Amino acid sequence: MTPTEFVVAIPARYGSTRLPGKPLRVIAGEPMIVHVARRAQEAGARAVVVATDDERIAAAVTALGLSVCMTSDQHVSGTDRLAETAERLCWPDDCIVVNLQGDEPLAPPSALREVANALAQTGAQLATLAQPILHSDEIFDPNAVKVVCNAKGDALYFSRAPMPWARDAFAQNRLQVPGPHWLRHIGLYAYRAGDLRTFASMPPGRLEQIESLEQLRVLEAGWRIAVRQTPEPFPAGVDTESDLRRVEAVLASR
Repeated sequence: MTPTEFVVAIPARYGSTRLPGKPLRVIAGEPMIVHVARRAQEAGARAVVVATDDERIAAAVTALGLSVCMTSDQHVSGTDRLAETAERLCWPDDCIVVNLQGDEPLAPPSALREVANALAQTGAQLATLAQPILHSDEIFDPNAVKVVCNAKGDALYFSRAPMPWARDAFAQNRLQVPGPHWLRHIGLYAYRAGDLRTFASMPPGRLEQIESLEQLRVLEAGWRIAVRQTPEPFPAGVDTESDLRRVEAVLASR
């Protein structure tokens, strides 16, 4: 099978309420954003671009020979930032774009290839990944987004709530033992540049505003979102100082 050709775009902003200057926090001697870009390069992307509105991030990226696209500072989401990037770089409508968040320095390169392949092979407008929930407490954790899929592997719904609801077990205050029907969504997306631009032009959806989950905008509009299980565990990203220490230990061990 011919490998899917794709580009990786990494939205990165300096501001963060929990971890200010997050993209530039040093991990194993280098800014975190550099580690993220390297994961994208290791995946075999045709191009890797960091999309930012901050000159400090741009300077760190270009100093190491990585590509950067300066974008507006008015964007409210990474999707909006990448839509502008697609316009500025004149990516054709059929170009497959993988959206890798700038706080994922441990993202497995195989996962990036898998989400690009899922988009190319299914004909869906979006593709994303999920992995089985292994611990019962994740089922009730609103920060762990759950996804349920139809028989074809397309997303039916994403929610911060426990989903599916194990009626009998929960009625008896019994935690459901994690199983294959419990999937945690991984916030890695692939879309064609034309669909990315359309996505960003849509007004926020009703369900999106209720759940604070941007992907519900296109699901509510009737788009297909293909969901594949990640080919290997996808470690959590960086949101806190303890996350930085965890990632530092992993990278040091490599």
